[in-house]
Amino acid sequence: MKPDFTVIIPARYASTRLPGKPLQDIGGRPLLRHAYEAAAASNATVVIIATDDAGIQEASRTFCPHVEMTSGAHGSGTDRIAEVALRLAIAADRIIVNVQGDEYALPPALIDQVVALLDEDREAVMATLCEPIHDDGEWRDPNVVKVVFGADGGALYFSRAPVPWAAPGGVPGCAFRHIGIYAYRAGFLLEYTRLPPPATEVTEKLEQLRALHHGCRIRVAQACVRAGIEVNSQSDLERARRHAAGQR
Repeated sequence: MKPDFTVIIPARYASTRLPGKPLQDIGGRPLLRHAYEAAAASNATVVIIATDDAGIQEASRTFCPHVEMTSGAHGSGTDRIAEVALRLAIAADRIIVNVQGDEYALPPALIDQVVALLDEDREAVMATLCEPIHDDGEWRDPNVVKVVFGADGGALYFSRAPVPWAAPGGVPGCAFRHIGIYAYRAGFLLEYTRLPPPATEVTEKLEQLRALHHGCRIRVAQACVRAGIEVNSQSDLERARRHAAGQR
């Protein structure tokens, strides 16, 4: 039997690299709406947008029936989602999926895949996805998060640096781009908020490193279909707009 699950989309206005990112127009719709529609097309029972910004709240209510306002003090999207899970008293064993609000053209199948991945691995507290990197520029781009994982599918490290390093250069065959989607059980979210952020999380600005630092298992698998575009910069935004316009 397929597990019921909830998708929560954290969205904040104050992105340092692309301010107002969730409301940027792509093909006549805000970026956040594209993320919401992908989540709504998955097998999720409920889809919630969680934000600390009144403008995002107002815009979201035109297409999402469930919008939650949260504190503006959260250091990560996971912390923001944990606040919502606590407020709504979501059962500890229920799976929650974090679909980031900057995902454009995210295939709904990936949301269902990450849920199944966590559901089958009872030792993991989180699950996420990746895909191979073949382009040298993408491998070296700090906006593209890389992941290294073991034979058992457990994440070893996430980084903005080009890892694993290949001397004298060139993209190694084991280089993988992390896709910004996570599944967790609601009970773990509350534990996560009590864990102190390590130096690696603060330095890399990657929230999943908090879980790894404290010995938590994160299950990783290659995406079953090609992911969309994670919009982190102006060039990403322009690429997404070209895609929406039917251009390469």
